[in-house]
Amino acid sequence: MVAVAGGVVVARMTEDRATAGDANIAMACADRRPSAVDPGSYGMQNDGSFLHPSSTYVNEEEQHPFPGGGEDLFPATGGYDPNTYKSANVTVEAHYPGQRFTPDPFHSWQNVVDFDGRRYMFQYDRSEARVYDITDVRNVQVVESLSRSDLTGVTGNDEAVAGKDWAAGDFWGASTIQWSERYGGYIMVQSFEMRRQVPFWLGDTPEHSKYSAAAGVAAARADTQLKGFKVYKLNGPRKRDWELLATVSTDETQRDPLAPDFGKPQQGSGSLDVPHWDGGRYMFLSTAPSDDWSSQEYPTYLYANGFQAWDMADPARPRLLDTWHREGMVRGEEAAYRANPRCGNRTSWMGSRNPLYIPTPIEQGGKYGFAAMGGFGLSILDISDPSNLREVGHLDIPMSVSGTEADNVDVSQFERTGMVYLSGYPLSEDCYEPYKDIFQIDASDPAAPRIVDRLPRPTPPAGATVTDFCQRGGSFGPKRSGYYTSPGDPRGGLLIYDFYNAGAQFFDVSDPRDPKIAGYFAPPTFGPETEDWARSNPTHGVYVEYDRKLVWLLTNDGIYALSSESLLGTPNLGAPAEPFRTSAR
Repeated sequence: MVAVAGGVVVARMTEDRATAGDANIAMACADRRPSAVDPGSYGMQNDGSFLHPSSTYVNEEEQHPFPGGGEDLFPATGGYDPNTYKSANVTVEAHYPGQRFTPDPFHSWQNVVDFDGRRYMFQYDRSEARVYDITDVRNVQVVESLSRSDLTGVTGNDEAVAGKDWAAGDFWGASTIQWSERYGGYIMVQSFEMRRQVPFWLGDTPEHSKYSAAAGVAAARADTQLKGFKVYKLNGPRKRDWELLATVSTDETQRDPLAPDFGKPQQGSGSLDVPHWDGGRYMFLSTAPSDDWSSQEYPTYLYANGFQAWDMADPARPRLLDTWHREGMVRGEEAAYRANPRCGNRTSWMGSRNPLYIPTPIEQGGKYGFAAMGGFGLSILDISDPSNLREVGHLDIPMSVSGTEADNVDVSQFERTGMVYLSGYPLSEDCYEPYKDIFQIDASDPAAPRIVDRLPRPTPPAGATVTDFCQRGGSFGPKRSGYYTSPGDPRGGLLIYDFYNAGAQFFDVSDPRDPKIAGYFAPPTFGPETEDWARSNPTHGVYVEYDRKLVWLLTNDGIYALSSESLLGTPNLGAPAEPFRTSAR
């Protein structure tokens, strides 16, 4: 039963039935899910800017047209902008369009490896994956294509079924790849986690969310996939070259995490996103190690994730050192959770989506890890003793619901300026949610971090059809600023973010008191082979080769290779001078 009371959508009776048998569905606060927004309270302003809604519910699957928006400006293309916007100091070195170069139009991970003088890029999202030879930037070749598209008629989780490329329960998890002197080669650590949005189990509408769909929650709990990570030695760039070294569970109830029991469901989330491991002794994961790490408002996700530290002295035998969470994440800590203003909104992502962000490896004297935890804000941990993780500083951030809050921390400038850059990212189309700022945080005193600025909001060039990127269709806002796994060292004073429909945005932060946008490239929001349902995420990631001074922009229509001599330096479009071995700092 769904009703509206006081402008807030409620679904009390069905929620009570759904949660009666599952104590790990967060119910610390009464239902305060945001109601529909008055269409006159947001939209285009007289000066050509866009006023965002102040609060919205989760809604990723629908367009949200507004007067003067994409449906008015681009009716022939379904409300999506077919134009390109580029600053003069950014060069498009190559574009590889179409589905051959688009394993997933919404999201993908990337890594680089070097074998026998050739450079390869991995682009993947679970079962959908590509391996490219990118040695010659202007002649990229597809070396391998992996998929589960051969499976048809599968009801429920198709990852539980074997296909031509994958065994049952297997896929390509978000990976870090580092060189191991011990093994004389690359070691790849892959995260294995439950899918975060599972339409065959749950949905984000009240009647289908975890608060109402008891059968969906039970089915998700019953899944027997690995919750943890796998460790491989790479003997070449193709999947046939992977040599499995370890299968590890992050479920704290397992008797032996190195020999997980697949005869019953594992608890918790597994390892999320790219593990933070630089090839040294210590690795850090984002994870919920049991089902009672559950103070999570997001309607299709069951866990609130903290962090684990692992000893990787022998990558074939990882050893758990410590587990950390902020009070309020775990069942039994409801009093602390109720103090968070997001409690009960059935919308906010609560907890981490990424491991710790670490500016300096422990072996090189590093002491701090930055923990982005969604609606729980930003914590700074002392990691100098990985067996005793301690919070030394914390920062609550302004509420920005819906959309993801406190997701990415760029720490590339911390050693030079003491500044880190914290951002969430949008989930809705047509800016139907608050704008996601990139906060500049002075963390020079880790015990007292504070917001001192926000990076400028990208705007289209003068004379363009649109005066605000919200008019382009799809999502607009920061995703992430690449990965710490990039080859070469990040450039001082330069941050490069993917900004969804605003493409790649280059920020000059050389003077922290005066950050500015120094360059940009925003491609068309779709291509000839882009399915209509995939236009909502025009671009979804950047991967920077600092050693070759190249930026790869990942889109719903393939990949672009970008350069900027004035911002990054003269690009190398051929074989790298030195092979990639260990991640940049």
